Amino acid sequence: MSRILVVDDEQAITTLLQFNLEQNGYHVTIAADGATALQLVEQEQYDAVLLDLMLPEVDGMSVLRQMRENSIRIPVILVTAKGDEFDRIFGLEIGADDYITKPFSPREVIARLKAVLRRYHEQSTNRNDQVGYLTIQDLVIDDARKVVKKDGQTVILTPREYELLLYFAKRIGRVIDRETILTSVWGYDFTGQSRMVDMHISNLREKIEKDPKHPTILKTVRGFGYTMSDAL
Repeated sequence: MSRILVVDDEQAITTLLQFNLEQNGYHVTIAADGATALQLVEQEQYDAVLLDLMLPEVDGMSVLRQMRENSIRIPVILVTAKGDEFDRIFGLEIGADDYITKPFSPREVIARLKAVLRRYHEQSTNRNDQVGYLTIQDLVIDDARKVVKKDGQTVILTPREYELLLYFAKRIGRVIDRETILTSVWGYDFTGQSRMVDMHISNLREKIEKDPKHPTILKTVRGFGYTMSDAL
């Protein structure tokens, strides 16, 4: 039984989520503020967190940032207000796995939660099939340690940027469209959210390319998508 931490200070929402999640076989713990949530994820084992951004004392973004800084890698789905695009994008940049906007349907929550859990499970079960080291031009990816180095210097990536880099590194030379990237890396059908791919590609280029405006590693194939090249 998967254990889910629901972090929200609105009792009506936590009651709705707890009922529907438990009906679908999940074990649910509720936290009404960010400080409690941080304490729980440090002390207990959870399979995923549903995290509201608007929380008393410690807000949801601070909770997420602290989790990632402390290397707590469990999946996090942000719950945001409708129209808060900046918060959603920033949350994804610092390590959120998905987001849901209020008002939401319980069916959407369950679908997104299943997708995120499935992706994390597949990553775990397939770990033995992954190549320990991958080299692309002047980049070295140590997948066992989740470390990327460029010219011998460690490159600091968010979890999503790392997953995106590893995804392309295992598909050198293939041209991949945005929809496929979204489905494969984000683990859910983000129809109409191709801008999210472009944003993460741009951020990744800033960290791995010598000249991000003229990339040689992660290239754009106009009209089709992106491809990774290992040719100098």
